[in-house]
Amino acid sequence: MPRVKGGSTSNKKRKRLFAITKGYWGRKKNVYRRAREAFLHSLSRAYDDRKIKKREFRRLWITRINAAARAQGMSYSTLMNGLKKAGISINRKMLSELAINDMPAFVRLVEQARDALGL
Repeated sequence: MPRVKGGSTSNKKRKRLFAITKGYWGRKKNVYRRAREAFLHSLSRAYDDRKIKKREFRRLWITRINAAARAQGMSYSTLMNGLKKAGISINRKMLSELAINDMPAFVRLVEQARDALGL
């Protein structure tokens, strides 16, 4: 049986990996074993960081809503409780956008939350 080296396939595989790891620091960009390790590590980090990104944005929205609610004399938790009792379902992202860009609409929501709580 003739010997098969498979050089073109190996070269193609290495070339594809080095294209992905281009820009990595040190040997991680041009040594196959180190590049493969760095690439696999970066895949797992990317997966984790997509989850972390969602957490971070939710924290940011809550912080913004809390600051705007306190400017109206109400805490974040009482505002959210009042909105829930008033039957207003609005997500935190939209609520923070209202707090930043459309303060009169946010104030109306705060008033509705106050009425629902009986304050």
